[in-house]
Amino acid sequence: MASHYEAPIRRPLVTGDKSYHDVTVDVAAPVEGKANKSWWIVFTIALVAFLWGLGCIIYTISTGIGVWGLNRTVNWAWDITNFVWWVGIGHAGTLISAVLLLFRQKWRMAINRSAEAMTIFSVIQAGLFPIIHMGRPWLAYWVLPIPNQFGSLWVNFNSPLLWDVFAISTYLSVSLVFWWTGLLPDFAMIRDRAITPFTKRVYSILSFGWSGRAKDWQRFEEVSLVLAGLATPLVLSVHTIVSFDFATSVIPGWHTTIFPPYFVAGAIFSGFAMVNTLLIIMRKVSHLENYITIQHIELMNIVIMITGSIVGVAYITELFIAWYSGVEYEQYAFLNRATGPYWWAYLAMMTCNVFSPQFMWFKKLRTSIMFSFFISIVVNIGMWFERFVIIVTSLHRDYLTSSWTMFSPTFVDIGIFIGTIGFFFVLFLLYSRTFPVIAQAEVKSILKASGSKYKSLRAEKGDDAKHYIMPSGGKVAAEKKADTSEDHSEKTQSLIKAIGAFDAATQTADDLKLISGVGPKMEEKLHQLGIYTFEQVSKMTDAEYDLLDSIIDEFPGRAKRDDWAGQAAKLKNS
Repeated sequence: MASHYEAPIRRPLVTGDKSYHDVTVDVAAPVEGKANKSWWIVFTIALVAFLWGLGCIIYTISTGIGVWGLNRTVNWAWDITNFVWWVGIGHAGTLISAVLLLFRQKWRMAINRSAEAMTIFSVIQAGLFPIIHMGRPWLAYWVLPIPNQFGSLWVNFNSPLLWDVFAISTYLSVSLVFWWTGLLPDFAMIRDRAITPFTKRVYSILSFGWSGRAKDWQRFEEVSLVLAGLATPLVLSVHTIVSFDFATSVIPGWHTTIFPPYFVAGAIFSGFAMVNTLLIIMRKVSHLENYITIQHIELMNIVIMITGSIVGVAYITELFIAWYSGVEYEQYAFLNRATGPYWWAYLAMMTCNVFSPQFMWFKKLRTSIMFSFFISIVVNIGMWFERFVIIVTSLHRDYLTSSWTMFSPTFVDIGIFIGTIGFFFVLFLLYSRTFPVIAQAEVKSILKASGSKYKSLRAEKGDDAKHYIMPSGGKVAAEKKADTSEDHSEKTQSLIKAIGAFDAATQTADDLKLISGVGPKMEEKLHQLGIYTFEQVSKMTDAEYDLLDSIIDEFPGRAKRDDWAGQAAKLKNS
């Protein structure tokens, strides 16, 4: 019996047995290499959408916002819906980086960079709408209390438009500094690898003289923690202020105290969904499957499931408050949402936001890349419908039936929205080609390979291991393989002798993936050992479990914890 308990290493957040050099090469590849055909196709589509939207914005400014579908009753509609939607999407990026950094969650390290970039680009899209909505954007500086040609101009602090300006500018500035600070070590890495003098010069400026000294890292960690502490309350405050645009009015359906937490939960919900969408695309286009793993996608899906449930509770609470208040105007507002002429939008909202995330309770679905991608898009569609339902259905039927009317967007409304989506993807695609999309220094700190190799080394050399200088990369793997191949062969023979050999001529292989805990890769490894049937697995005891763990050397104790033998016995007899 062992004198002490050796804790198993957790599932790796970086797969592929990467060395530190491999991480550097993989992170630098999208920046140093040429864009592939897929990138150019997506970029061209996004650029066309952006130019169309830019034309619609110019037409709006030159003609007036009368070209929108607004009318005397529905004076807030498509533009405010898009504004709130973009602000919501911008929340999850800073939340992932800031909150998960404060809680020391390692799984943030491969995804925080893209999430932070998403925040910056989303807030830029949101900021366009208040400027356009002013009607005279060349006078946008009037919202700032600064000296001007009229003497002292005092802005109207009671205006919700002003709240939005202050909220967005504060959030954008803090998020931008937080994002850029995290990029400094990666800019320095690209600078040091640069071949042309121009590239080296550009990234030298961007890296702010980063040298990699211990003092640099100390200041880097201190500033990151301070900015994370500042950004976390901003995540809550910005969308709370956006909710006040509605909650401070007396319009039925808006005048409620549940709006601030309800809006914040919805923003985090939609933001995480957009991050998931971008991550799934990035891992495929930039070949980052070893860094953005199924485990990352699963954890994101769990957050989406939880926040989706919170949003569902908020919907039910709204309905209860309207009923319990006894105010017939409030009751009618919610009844009209569900059964009025915009019932289809309410149904889309409930289906996408409340019911679709509940599929994530099933592990098989939340670990499916295609299903996760589909649900993330569905959630963002649902959150757009939520804002549309809140705004339009609360306005289109006023206290007087004579003023009831319907809202229909014009081609300019739709064009501006599509243009912002195109602008967002243009910025994100350019970012992926010029900025490192993975925080390489942080990823190196969580490489499973280094921990596994050190454990093996310590088992062999004891206390002398701490003075041993480990070789890098593939050399370690080659030496380890040469030293242990003979030992594994003996253990494999002992394992097969205990559970019986598989005869392909007389026996049929079973689908071992039906055993909980056995995936495609694990099944492949079992096949390599000669294990093909439930009959063989059902004969495993503690001794065979230990042999299997020592041979495979991944997820130690899983077979015993999941009772593979018991599961196989039931499957064999079914």
